Amino acid sequence: MELEKFEYDNKIVRNFTVATMIWGVIGMLVGLLAATQLVLPDLNLTSWLTFGRIRPLHTNAVIFAFVGNGIFAGVYYSLQRLLKARMWSDKLSNINFWGWQIIIVSAVISLPLGYTSGKEYAELEWPIDIAITILWVVFGWNMFATILNRRVKHLYVAIWFYLATFVTVAVLHIVNSFELPLHFMKSYSWYAGVQDALVQWWYGHNAVAFFLTTPYLGLMYYFIPKASGRPVYSYRLSIIHFWALIFIYIWAGPHHLLYTALPDWAQSLGVVFSIMLIAPSWGGMLNGLLTLRGAWDKVRDDVVLKFMVVAVTCYGMVTFEGPMMSLKSVNIISHFTDWTIAHVHIGGLGWNGMLTFGMIYWLIPKIYKRELFSKKLANVHFWLGTLGILIYAIPLYWAGFMQGFMWQDFNPDGTLVNKDFLDTVTKLKPYYTLRAIGGGIYIIGVFIMMYNVFKTMLIGKLEVNEAVEAPSLPKLIGKEEGEHWHRVIERKPVRMIIVSLVVILIGGAVEIIPTFLVSSNVPTIASVKPYSPLELEGRDIYLREGCYNCHSQMVRPLRFETARYGEYSKAGEFVYDHPFQWGSKRTGPDLHREGVGNKQNRPDSWHYLHMLEPTDISPGSIMPSYEWLIDDDLDKTYSERKITAMRTLGVPYEIGYEEKVLEEMEVQARGIAENILKDLQPDDFSPQQVNKLKEKEIIALIAYMQRLGSDIHKDSEEILNK
Repeated sequence: MELEKFEYDNKIVRNFTVATMIWGVIGMLVGLLAATQLVLPDLNLTSWLTFGRIRPLHTNAVIFAFVGNGIFAGVYYSLQRLLKARMWSDKLSNINFWGWQIIIVSAVISLPLGYTSGKEYAELEWPIDIAITILWVVFGWNMFATILNRRVKHLYVAIWFYLATFVTVAVLHIVNSFELPLHFMKSYSWYAGVQDALVQWWYGHNAVAFFLTTPYLGLMYYFIPKASGRPVYSYRLSIIHFWALIFIYIWAGPHHLLYTALPDWAQSLGVVFSIMLIAPSWGGMLNGLLTLRGAWDKVRDDVVLKFMVVAVTCYGMVTFEGPMMSLKSVNIISHFTDWTIAHVHIGGLGWNGMLTFGMIYWLIPKIYKRELFSKKLANVHFWLGTLGILIYAIPLYWAGFMQGFMWQDFNPDGTLVNKDFLDTVTKLKPYYTLRAIGGGIYIIGVFIMMYNVFKTMLIGKLEVNEAVEAPSLPKLIGKEEGEHWHRVIERKPVRMIIVSLVVILIGGAVEIIPTFLVSSNVPTIASVKPYSPLELEGRDIYLREGCYNCHSQMVRPLRFETARYGEYSKAGEFVYDHPFQWGSKRTGPDLHREGVGNKQNRPDSWHYLHMLEPTDISPGSIMPSYEWLIDDDLDKTYSERKITAMRTLGVPYEIGYEEKVLEEMEVQARGIAENILKDLQPDDFSPQQVNKLKEKEIIALIAYMQRLGSDIHKDSEEILNK
């Protein structure tokens, strides 16, 4: 058979690999700063370096910059070799690379400046969301065209996962990013309250599934056999692993919302499918580890395989732990605590991080045609990385267990032992210190890797266009005698991507559509009214400052929750929340009953002083000062337009209400300013001081805080099913 000559594009692989290392260090350093701020609040140096603003930067940088570039590096390297074809378009490859870096830079700039949609892992504003969509289409177009232009009949298992990743991430991103733009860098989620929460965690959980997991499983199926010289353990197991995983995973999002206002039937579906996830997840883990059967001596000596074995082991740990945490009895302890933080970092640092490092150590010598500069340094990195993960995660697991049990602890007389939330905060600082130390050790290992890899690149020479030859694609025919049935599907990439799309749409449709169309899923409450214009401005400040990163707004129907915070949260209370703000971690207390009528009944002046000097008002607090809210005037440029936008989203503001907005804001702001000055200097304040204070951002935020939960009162609650 005549062989065709062609070339692999190694330059694009090199570019994404370098970007992976650089953004990995940046994202991890931002995470280290955020972790240290929980120990030393004074490190919240400026408004754009507070924990609330840089925590989203850390998560986005690690997920989309570090892991994202790692995915592209691994896919562009493996896809060409699995298909025996150069990427279809060098131009599209370069657009993919440079466009992705521009998106990351835009996130680095916009998030610290407070431009955020307020939805976890989807904080980037609407122009960046559109850019992500375009770049993802560019990537998928280039990948799929290369598949159609291949020189092999069948698609290897790694490519199945790449295809499922492309189609599912596209669906998740587009559906979750429906929003109404207010101006260039401000928008409101199209969904509200319970519905927004369901869509967000359908997206959030499956961003983990189809961005942090399925593409990395594809890389596992390629790089472990390559590094070990062993074939994949079981072809049949890989088929079960793939189809079961992409079908079941998409259903599991509601387990992030257990004991919340989400309908019970949706919560139960999330639990059931989360437990089912153990089977395909562990099938994939075992397929990866058993590929190394008979090669364990090589694992002992080969640093690349060491990284990959730890990565797959961490994958097995988190995919067992995740379903266990979805059980309601376990979720009571784990949800809102540091247990969840430890869990996700075993996945991020262990599964994604260690597999990425092993992949880089393997492919850089290949494309530079020389040995790794120092295997000894690579081994040092391996042990630092492994040790860093342990020192990071173990204290956080302990901290999570402590939090969960301390929150639930009652005295014999039925009162809470730790009624003040700060009782838990002060006890966690040693564990937060250890977490920061573990993260620092892990990052030192990454710096060592960068030195080792860059030295390898300087000594070697990149083979930009790697010359190869392969026979042309054989004629595609029907099922051959004795051939496995799945082989026929593998020959038809269009059919495979369509079937994958149908499989992943089923779970999302079953959970989301009834929640939107059946009104009984979100019973309305007559006493719940839209936010006032000033409260709406304060809510936007709350989002801008990233308060949802530390505070929840969801009192669960559990005895220890209602004893501490008050009446549990109802679905109908959130119908005007675009986006919802239920949160996922309580570094500070829940705020849903913070408004007038709450158990503390805190005056406006308390909130003013608490934002100015939180450690004076709450000794032991790790909350930073928000002094700029007291210095900066509230921007009312878009106040009227915000009412129009909310009406478009279904909030029942009357027609023409825009004309009253500034007047109502003036009245409410003046009242709050007078309350503060009466408390702080009762015998010595002037109208001029009131006029100055009422214009500040802090007044709008206080208006919002005092509104939270105040629409509901135990003795006057009226729920109307519409």
